[in-house]
Amino acid sequence: MLLQSVRPNIVQSIRAFRPEDLQQAANAVGHHFLYTNLSGAQGKQDVLDIIARDFLFPDHFGKNLDALYDCITDMVHKSGPQPGFVVVLELIPGGNVDRETREQLLDAFRDAADYWGERKIPFRVFYSIAVSGKESAGNWDKAEVAQNDPNVKPAKVSKNTPAPMVMNLPPMSSVFDTSALLVAA
Repeated sequence: MLLQSVRPNIVQSIRAFRPEDLQQAANAVGHHFLYTNLSGAQGKQDVLDIIARDFLFPDHFGKNLDALYDCITDMVHKSGPQPGFVVVLELIPGGNVDRETREQLLDAFRDAADYWGERKIPFRVFYSIAVSGKESAGNWDKAEVAQNDPNVKPAKVSKNTPAPMVMNLPPMSSVFDTSALLVAA
């Protein structure tokens, strides 16, 4: 089985895994599957907005890294027992989100993996980073991308990276449904 080869609480590059295979593996073991494609984000706020939209966060989500952490830890934990999570953060912006911001985002997910690990609940996060034409994998934090510059090429994606896809996430809707939390309270 695919997930047996991956530690239960980890944040790692997606590498050879395909989102479709991760979704099937999550479904096979009854884990929640969260997917987002961040290729359209132009900055940190866009990244948080897209995650909030795709993960069906409540309207009161504060759209900062602390609120992100709270939504994927305490809020979900308080809603009842959880079977486990497989999260895919596809194409985190490389040129228009600086390296420090990307690391802070991944740190929020690493902290969440630790949180769930303490509760013996698997929380696996797989991510990929979009690399634009002006940068390379070793130089992404130094790239300057002007939003309206016609000379800036759009982000290039490895030929091995799956095309953006629309994922069906019905199992997640109940996890972040605040009305269910209010009824249970």
